[in-house]
Order: sequence, then structure tokens, then C-alpha cells
Amino acid sequence: MTIFTVFFQMLSLLIMIGAGYYVTKAGMMDGHTNSQMSKMIVNVFNPLLVFSSAANSVGLVSLDTMGIVGVIAAGMFVVFIIAGMVLSPFFDKDAGQRKIFQMMFVFSNLGFIGIPVVTSILGAEYVVYVTEFLLVYTIVFYTYGITLMNGKFSLSSLKEMVNPGTVSSLLALLVIIFSVQLPDFVKTAVSYLGNVTSPMALVAVGFTLAHSDLKKIFGQLRLYVFAVIKLLVLPLLMLPLLKLVTDDAALLPVCMVMFGMPIGNMPLILGNQKGIDGSTCSAAIILTTILCVFTVPVLLTLV
Repeated sequence: MTIFTVFFQMLSLLIMIGAGYYVTKAGMMDGHTNSQMSKMIVNVFNPLLVFSSAANSVGLVSLDTMGIVGVIAAGMFVVFIIAGMVLSPFFDKDAGQRKIFQMMFVFSNLGFIGIPVVTSILGAEYVVYVTEFLLVYTIVFYTYGITLMNGKFSLSSLKEMVNPGTVSSLLALLVIIFSVQLPDFVKTAVSYLGNVTSPMALVAVGFTLAHSDLKKIFGQLRLYVFAVIKLLVLPLLMLPLLKLVTDDAALLPVCMVMFGMPIGNMPLILGNQKGIDGSTCSAAIILTTILCVFTVPVLLTLV
């Protein structure tokens, strides 16, 4: 896999983001449309993509490999949490903003961006590995993430772990574990519906970009420093550790994609709930999403 092959695959994703930017600026998509589309992605299409990946991977993925992926996913979050605790004070002195930077180090966009990237570059059959990363993400978010922002642990937050994404991920794992063979017409239907996820998710990113202050996004030096650490330095530091755990040629690139994903929306959402200014976080989300078009090819050529 050459850097140019991966780059052009990533460039196709950037074009889809550009399409979202265009339709927004042309008045074809407003906030209500984007909100409803995002709900469909989160609650319907993304869960179906995860499930269809598992349904089409029965017999092709070993339980030993699934166990290794779970260990790698857990290790990734441990490293990211430590990095956030150590490095966040260097990016902002305000206590609230430091928490946001800690969250940005930990909670990447494994779903909205991770799934399209894995599907485009590696193939839809590899999304089943992303499923485990998403499950671990959910557990870490509703324990560590909520505790960090609230200052205390709350059992009530665990109720939020029951959602379509978590349920579909668990079902996907059960399909793999018990080798459940679904009828072809069911697999075809969920595959077609799941394939809607990637373009819709990237169009939604384009909508956000169209409503952002471009000077604030591209004019902050500290965000470029953060992006380099988040998208390149940390994943490359983790690569030797990854190779100690597995030498599976199919698994290594998936894990590196997961390590190198841009920031997700959850730090922004939690920060808004706590009354913390989200302008820096919003800018960082867009900047890292655009820059990953260039950083992911670098990561994959070094695997």
C-alpha cells in the first residue's frame, strides 16, 4: 500500500466533505436538516453498517483476533488518557479548557470518520474490528469522560451506555462469536443501508465547516501543535507497542487508523453542557479532520 494510494482514497473523503460545504453554502441544507441527518446516522445507518460488517465477516474473523483487538483498544485509551493528563496544561491555563484538551486527546472520531476511512482504504469487512474500539470508547466515555467533566462519578451516566451504537456493536460481536449466518436478503438490506453512513457523515462534517470561522480554525498555532501530537506523534509512539502485541498484517493498519483519528464531537457536547466555551474545541475538530487526510497516509505507509 503506497502513500499515494492511501492519499487519494483520503482525498475522496475530503471531496465528500467539500460536497457538504457546497450544499450548505448553496442553501440546500440547513441546521434542521443536518440535525435530522445526524440523528439518522447515529441511530440507524451507522449501527447497521457495524452489524452488516459482522454479518459479512462470519467465519472470516477468529475469536483470538477479536480478543487481541479488545486489548489493543483498551491500551489505546490508557495511553491517550495519560497523554491528556500530562500535555493538556501546556495548551491552556484555564481549568475548563484544560479539561476540554484532556477530552480531545482521548475521544477521537472513531465512528463518523473512522468507519468511512477504514471502509474506503481497507474495505467494509474490516469495520468489524472498529466495533470493538467503539465499545471500549463507550465504556471509557461514560466512566472517565463524564467523571472528568463532572468532577465526580455518577451511576446515572451509565444508563446512557445503552444506545443503538452499543446495542449494534454487541449484536455484531455475538454474530461473530456464535457464527450466525443471516439470510442473504437480510445481509443485502443492512449492507445497502449501512453504506449510506460514510457519505452522509462526511457531508455533515462539511456542514459544520461551512458554519465555522475559518480564521479561528486555521489561525491558531497551538492547534497545529496539538494536531501533530494527536494525529502523528502519539500513533507513531504506539506503533512499536502495537507490533509487540500483534504482527497480523490485516489488523495493523486498522489499529493505526484508529490511533490516528481526528477529534470527535463528544468533548464539544460535554463542554457545552458545562458552560465551557467550545470555540477552540470546534476549531480543533475541523482542523484535525482536514489534516487527517494527510496524516493517515503517512501512518499507513509506516506500518
